[in-house]
Amino acid sequence: MSDAAVQPARRPTVLFVCVHNAGRSQMAAGFLRAIAGDRVDVFSAGSEPADQVNQVAVAAMQEVGIDIVGRTPEVLTTDAVRHADVVVTMGCGDACPVFPGKRYEDWELTDPAGLPLEAVRPIRDDVRGRVERLVSTLV
Repeated sequence: MSDAAVQPARRPTVLFVCVHNAGRSQMAAGFLRAIAGDRVDVFSAGSEPADQVNQVAVAAMQEVGIDIVGRTPEVLTTDAVRHADVVVTMGCGDACPVFPGKRYEDWELTDPAGLPLEAVRPIRDDVRGRVERLVSTLV
């Protein structure tokens, strides 16, 4: 038996990146954790992280049974990108470093900052659909 046969498969790592790491990327990370569980390592970061997660995004996620209350916006680092297998950007433009061999996706999503809950729900639902499609390619 070869070493590869006895080694457990490494979980893919996904990094969601937006400017403030307070809305879109936090919702995406919440959905991926809920859908994929421990089959995928999930991280999120922002090029200019906010002080806290957008409370309207938190409320929108609670409506679908996902709790992102304890999450904190994190600063995007080169190491985070280097260690990710898949990097999903959401409006952060050129702030995200690019490494050969990584899978990059750019999701055009409306920024929920300053929007009422009624306007954030369709963004949340769009994020969920995109995450479901992403999961189908990972696990």
